[in-house]
Amino acid sequence: MIIDRDGNIAIITQETATVKTLVHNIEQAYDTYKNDHLIVNLSSLDKITLEDIIEFLRLSNNHRGDKRSFVIVSEKVDLNQMPDEIVVVPTMKEAFDIIEMEDIERDLEL
Repeated sequence: MIIDRDGNIAIITQETATVKTLVHNIEQAYDTYKNDHLIVNLSSLDKITLEDIIEFLRLSNNHRGDKRSFVIVSEKVDLNQMPDEIVVVPTMKEAFDIIEMEDIERDLEL
């Protein structure tokens, strides 16, 4: 697990471990990321299934409930199969765009 930061965005990149291990590692270190928007970059993994994405659902719902963005990046999934409750995009640029749009939406709700 590689962690990069870009302002108030934490970018977590997974290279070798399973998705379940990654979710566990993020949950264990959650206090480190809880005040940041999260991008989970799965682009380096060979195969991503719908079940893999669903592993992130609880973490995503909790994070989004705290008014923070949670975006998964992978071009290896069928975006039409993804549940509406979780944001999955094919590129890092789109992940940053989603966070920017959600920030604007949160600002307008005030």
